[in-house]
Amino acid sequence: MAQGDVRLLLLGGFLLTLSSAWLQRFHHLFHTASGQILDLACGAGRNSFYLHSLGLTLLALDKDVQSLAGLQAKGVETKVHDLEAGESGYDWPFAEHRFAAIVVCNYLHRPLFPHILASLKPDGVLIYETFAAGNENFGKPSNPAFLLRPGELLTQMQSNPAVTMSIIAYEEGYVEQPKPAMVQRICARKTGKISVLDKL
Repeated sequence: MAQGDVRLLLLGGFLLTLSSAWLQRFHHLFHTASGQILDLACGAGRNSFYLHSLGLTLLALDKDVQSLAGLQAKGVETKVHDLEAGESGYDWPFAEHRFAAIVVCNYLHRPLFPHILASLKPDGVLIYETFAAGNENFGKPSNPAFLLRPGELLTQMQSNPAVTMSIIAYEEGYVEQPKPAMVQRICARKTGKISVLDKL
């Protein structure tokens, strides 16, 4: 399957459009992980349904109760939570070293980055993909608050001085699928070195 392709899954009688090719490319790293995977700001759950179909232990988080209903019906553990609430402008509900992996797709709230990194277990994997500067030429999001600056995902991997992230893969630029957009995407491991399991 080409990198830009989108996989489909028949689940409970519904044909679901699933995760981006970036997650499909690196999901094999999760099978060596021990523990729960967090799908952060999961929306309607396209990534969660995909990971659940692989038999992985999952927690899907979103602030919209209705978005989580389909996942709950399939037995996926969910959490309703507003990550941007509170006087400080964010509300991170998880302890350090909680998750074997964290997936973030099409969501950006910059104050969360240090906490995302802290909540990964040692050797935990982060897969992050969202829109970047220049996307305003193709549609929404167009607000700079929701667009990564050039090279920003790489910089954010250093946002927590107590955490070392090793970059497995990084891409930045224009994509045509699932729609024309400017994106940045990264796959990184919370460790001082790359594992032989981290195949590109």
